Amino acid sequence: MSESIGMVETKGYVGSVEASDAMVKAAGVTLAKQIQIGGGLVTVVVKGDVGSVKAAVEAGSEAAKRVGELVCAHVIARPHAELIKHFGF
Repeated sequence: MSESIGMVETKGYVGSVEASDAMVKAAGVTLAKQIQIGGGLVTVVVKGDVGSVKAAVEAGSEAAKRVGELVCAHVIARPHAELIKHFGF
């Protein structure tokens, strides 16, 4: 069974840190990657089982909204192995 991945993208670094903290506290997920895209956009990626990832992304999204600007959030329940390989999750 493959792990799910969840992504929360924020405008600003502080929002991404707050989202990351909320995600790992809310559910049994691990932080997989942080990507600084440019223009102040930061994406945090977590991985774990689908239920945990969904709960974590929801918590991270709410936390980011409180301190900064949430741009987008998404969960991929069963990512293809090529996606994991290409993006290094």
